[in-house]
Amino acid sequence: MLVSQWIDEHPEYHAELADVDAALASMHLADPDRENPFLHLSMHLSISEQCSIDQPRGIRQAVELLTHKLNSLHDAHHQAMACLGRMVFESQRSGRMPDGEAYIDCVQKHATKD
Repeated sequence: MLVSQWIDEHPEYHAELADVDAALASMHLADPDRENPFLHLSMHLSISEQCSIDQPRGIRQAVELLTHKLNSLHDAHHQAMACLGRMVFESQRSGRMPDGEAYIDCVQKHATKD
């Protein structure tokens, strides 16, 4: 199962996710010094789904190139997450649809920079 794959990749979340009720209850507590495991894992799932259907068109190849460069799908996802987050932020800030081309360009830049 895809969810368990990404949970396995993040042992730092295992204790928190072991008590799902407590984890869900604390989700509303914003802590700038702590990652939200649900958001983080959902971004992994989003990128996996985007790649599986190649939507936006070109994301699969961009993530594959980044994975090859980094020799790690996990690390490639983390860099793609920054691009995905930026795209969502810009869309919300501007009130426009998400810019899939800008998202892919961002991922490709990570794949080609030294």
